[in-house]
Amino acid sequence: MIRVLIVDDQVMVREGFSVLLNAMPDIEVVGEAVDGRQAVRKVAELKPDVVLMDIRMPEMNGLDATREIVAADAEAKVLVLTTFDLDEYVYQALRAGASGFLLKDASAGQLAEGVRIVASGEALLAPTVTKRLISEFSRLGTPRAPAQERIADLTERETEVLVLVAQGLSNGEIAAHLVVAESTVKTHVSRILVKLGLRDRTQAAVFAYEARLVTPGA
Repeated sequence: MIRVLIVDDQVMVREGFSVLLNAMPDIEVVGEAVDGRQAVRKVAELKPDVVLMDIRMPEMNGLDATREIVAADAEAKVLVLTTFDLDEYVYQALRAGASGFLLKDASAGQLAEGVRIVASGEALLAPTVTKRLISEFSRLGTPRAPAQERIADLTERETEVLVLVAQGLSNGEIAAHLVVAESTVKTHVSRILVKLGLRDRTQAAVFAYEARLVTPGA
């Protein structure tokens, strides 16, 4: 059973998500929070597997709350939900440590699947958001030096896997693309995270964008 905490300042949104997710046989909503500050306390208290986090809230916004939650618990999985499909929010959320990003107009099935994907340790970015994010990093121009330098620590195959992770492919899809076992892909991903000092594959995707390993059309 995947335990979920819903964080949103609108009661109708919280109740709606709760009904949708509790209807799933493998998901249980264990609590709700009305703002980021309460979310930080609830996460420490309830230890949910996934936190559904709104971005714009009073007291403490979702970005700041995500930073605090991730800093306190490296295993925390935060799935950011927002009505604003804006690059600045996507980028900030991922930099803050979010494990995924989904728009609020997602269907019930997409929401539930998003929770499952993030709970399993996979990255989750809405397809339209991924394309916009890649374009935004390309527009920024010069790659960040630290990211560029650390690429040298990766083998050629690890770099190839990192690019595919950044493009949003799952381990199974990467395995099919490279014609290798899925367990081999998992090993590569684990080594990439260790070598680069990253917490999860979403952070690996951010790294790839910053190092300009992924460009529009790639």
